[in-house]
Amino acid sequence: MITEDPISDQNGEKPLEKVSHNPAENTQSSAEAAFDGQGAYTTGNEPTETDAQDNGNTGPDTSESTESNSVEVNDTATEEQLPTEDFAVIDQHEDTPEHEDDASDKIATLTLPELLNEMEDISRKDDAGSFQKRFSQLKEQATKLIHADTEEQKSKFLAEGNAAEDFSYQHPEQARFSTTSNLFREKNEAYTKKQEEIQQKNLEERQNIIERLKNLYTNTEAGTNLFKAIREIKEAWKNAGQVAKSEFKLLNNNYFHHLNQFYQMLDMNKEYMEQEYAHNLEKRQHIIERAKELETEPAVQKALNELQYLHKLWKEEAEPVAEEFREKTWEEFKEISNRIHDRKAELSAQIDVEQQENLEKKNKIIEEIKKIAAPEKEANHSYWQNAIRRIEELRSDFLKIGSVPRRVSNQNWNDFKLHLKNFNTAKNEFYKSLKNSQQANLEQKLKLIQTAKDNSTSEDWDVTVPLFKKLQEDWKKVGHVPKNMTNRVWDEFRDACNTFFNNYREKNNTSGDNWKENYKQKKALLDELKEITNEEGSVERIEQIKNNWNSIGKVPREKLSINTEFNKTLREKLKLNKIHEYDLKEEGLSENQLTDKARKIKNQIADIEAEIVKMENNLGFFTNPTRENPLLKETYEKIDEKKAQLESMRQSLHNILVGENQ
Repeated sequence: MITEDPISDQNGEKPLEKVSHNPAENTQSSAEAAFDGQGAYTTGNEPTETDAQDNGNTGPDTSESTESNSVEVNDTATEEQLPTEDFAVIDQHEDTPEHEDDASDKIATLTLPELLNEMEDISRKDDAGSFQKRFSQLKEQATKLIHADTEEQKSKFLAEGNAAEDFSYQHPEQARFSTTSNLFREKNEAYTKKQEEIQQKNLEERQNIIERLKNLYTNTEAGTNLFKAIREIKEAWKNAGQVAKSEFKLLNNNYFHHLNQFYQMLDMNKEYMEQEYAHNLEKRQHIIERAKELETEPAVQKALNELQYLHKLWKEEAEPVAEEFREKTWEEFKEISNRIHDRKAELSAQIDVEQQENLEKKNKIIEEIKKIAAPEKEANHSYWQNAIRRIEELRSDFLKIGSVPRRVSNQNWNDFKLHLKNFNTAKNEFYKSLKNSQQANLEQKLKLIQTAKDNSTSEDWDVTVPLFKKLQEDWKKVGHVPKNMTNRVWDEFRDACNTFFNNYREKNNTSGDNWKENYKQKKALLDELKEITNEEGSVERIEQIKNNWNSIGKVPREKLSINTEFNKTLREKLKLNKIHEYDLKEEGLSENQLTDKARKIKNQIADIEAEIVKMENNLGFFTNPTRENPLLKETYEKIDEKKAQLESMRQSLHNILVGENQ
């Protein structure tokens, strides 16, 4: 239940105690309660402005008041000299535990880039030090995610059979994290120094205000509007900033001592007090009306926060009132406050429901991870690649979901990490076995290469021609080899086969070849190609020339440079007509030529995909990576151009594979 003098904390969880009216016992609570740390003070004897005073009414004649109420005042007041009124002020800016939990829950849902972005935003502020608590929470969560990623990498490293002492990993965001932390530390130190200077200035200002208050009841000139003067002093005291905690108590005691001395001087001014009481009663009634509205406020936490602020106003601006209204208004306000505080059970129930829903969502994710880590059928490479992408999505979704009931929080998190670890173990075991399989395939292909090399110069056509055909068929049946060896073993096998078949054609077609005539035909085609511009029909002419060129046999060895010249000229004409070589429809290509062309296109596709990924990753380092950002306009245009080129190359590759390129 709420009592008038000490106001409960905003959660209503601490017991409320009546403050003693013994000045010696009540000094600490009175002084601290009277000052909320933001320059706002209150006392049960403080007057408030009324319409009568605004219209020009002044206080009593100071020459008589000061004489009749002459009191010897020390500059430094003692605790026993404080007024015996009870003071209890709740800081409206103080965060509630519900706020802290809510902020922590929100931070827990942020990804590492989002955490670093917010940390950078705070570090760039001039008053970054005022966000020290928020920054510490962000930094703690970022550290947790970096550590989790590092542990995940270490688990993968160990699962591959490596030794723990060989593990070395530098998180890609560590440098950014460290730079931001250092920048904030510098800003925070500067902010703290500035606050100390401000507090010293505020101390001097408050000391001057106390001197003004002291002079008001000791050296007031005749005709002074005391009401206006005390209001100006109280307003100045309220608006004055914070001071150091070590200075607060003595400073606060002095202020209230002299304020009480001033009120004693006005004690005989009954009319003034009646106006003050009426004014404060009106304020109490407004506060009560607003409190009644909070009873139906749908957002429970919002209602509790505003109720706390209303209690602050009650003590600061609605004290004192006439005795006949004092208990009556307080009891009414207290009952409304108790009913609002009773609604905290609704808030707790709502949080329980949300946390239970979060627990169910997280358990579903854990179950799905568990199923993916233990497939019912034998999994292949495609399965594990899709599984990796899905697991990453599930991991991201899990981290974005809010808090779960505290009693199961640790178990839920441990289950999540356990099944992630199980997935990584199963995946690594698959690729370890796949690696062994690929090594066996490599050994088979190396044997085929050696057989092809041993027979590449043989002229026993009846034996070697069927042999090489079988070697090619066996090559296709062998599975994948390690990626870093794929191109190498293929090139060696192809060269050995080409050597044999070229020798076979030369020996069997020598009588039919006219290499000099071939050179003349190719020279004519080259000259025709050089004359082509970018006019309509040029692409078709280029395709025809290329097909004719492919159909012509070899040229004399000393004339081989014509092939280089033709390829150079072809690239120039293709560039002039804004097309790529893989877009040309070529006829009469052998199976080997088609295979070589397809392999080249595949390599080009892989290179372009890597370029696109690199450019898109670079965009992620910008705070505003949108197309509207003028700094990124050219980058987005390059990405669009690369993607269009990539689509065209994929179509060309498809045409080759289905036989539509000829």
